[in-house]
Amino acid sequence: MHAALQQTRGTIALEIPLPRRPPPTPVGLRAVPPPMNSPRHRQYTIQGLTLEGRTFRPSDWAERLAGAMSCFRPGGGGKAGIGAYIGYSPYCVPQVLDGVKCVLVSEALQGIEPMAWDFVMNFARDNHLRVAEVLPDAKAG
Repeated sequence: MHAALQQTRGTIALEIPLPRRPPPTPVGLRAVPPPMNSPRHRQYTIQGLTLEGRTFRPSDWAERLAGAMSCFRPGGGGKAGIGAYIGYSPYCVPQVLDGVKCVLVSEALQGIEPMAWDFVMNFARDNHLRVAEVLPDAKAG
């Protein structure tokens, strides 16, 4: 028996151009969206009341939703080690307003990750939750 010889070149020449990757962004020079309270971004409350007037369940829905969005932060959420901590994103924060559980969502989230924005807004729509824009004078108080 004879061993097969290895060929140094394949039998089919591939001339497929490889896509060029953009150069990596230097650390510290990432585009950071304006802060949540910027006048350019509207804020909305997703209330824990359905359009039919019932209290939305489970009772920890606001914390779960905000927890799912916790990685969307100014400068990204990819911290490790001592800089890593558990907390909510400033763009999606659970609150209690007038005794009703709510999630305060900033439109800035849409600029950071449109799919995250769609997820939050579709969650509200699919569960028939009330959504209201926070008026500028209400933000100050």
